[in-house]
Amino acid sequence: MTHGPAGGRFATTRWTVVNAAGRRSDPDAEGALAELCQIYWPPLYSYLRRHGHDCDGAQDLTQGFFARLLERQDLQAADPARGRFRGFLLVALKRYVINEHARTASQRRGGRYVPISLDFEEAERTYALERRNDDTPERVFDRKWATIALDRALIRLREECQQAGKSTMADALLPYLTDSGELPAYRAVAAKLELTEGAVKVAVHRLRQRFGAILRLEISETVLGSDEVDDEMRELIRAVSA
Repeated sequence: MTHGPAGGRFATTRWTVVNAAGRRSDPDAEGALAELCQIYWPPLYSYLRRHGHDCDGAQDLTQGFFARLLERQDLQAADPARGRFRGFLLVALKRYVINEHARTASQRRGGRYVPISLDFEEAERTYALERRNDDTPERVFDRKWATIALDRALIRLREECQQAGKSTMADALLPYLTDSGELPAYRAVAAKLELTEGAVKVAVHRLRQRFGAILRLEISETVLGSDEVDDEMRELIRAVSA
């Protein structure tokens, strides 16, 4: 099952969530759109900011874009056979920006669907921190998408550890999977966990393997085949390394 950020449960893959969001008659449509929105709006917002829109304009365009996806059932055009969902969204956003003025989009948010609550203040803060002078809008979009995919995989791994009664170990060892800063030596962590240093190294290795498997699963839910998963994994690594 796919778990939304608010604990919602939808069908097996995210493409199923896309299809649900695209059908107005589906009782899960608004919840499905909410899940997709929470995953993909930060990359789209960052793209708009780097493209030259100010904070207010980017906020209006982001919320108006997702509202129209459901109101006009545009998600029905998202076909998994055509490739990556993030690519579909970015193309759709570009078309939306061409055809819609931010003020018009803002006026339309009073329609049938309630605007989804988005933390634009946090998005603007992280955009400012992550901004680079040589970035293109597309590069900003890709890097934010990659960061969110990594974060979601890490959250899922932490939940698995908690369910297995290993919260303390997760708190101590998960930073070694993604944190590039200075971390305590394994010897110090081993003493804290009352384990041998060798056991800690094995545990980190196993967590890293599981993290990779969960990340592949996260990526696989938005592409069609295993070859595209490999391509997306390479794109993710490129995006966070650039």
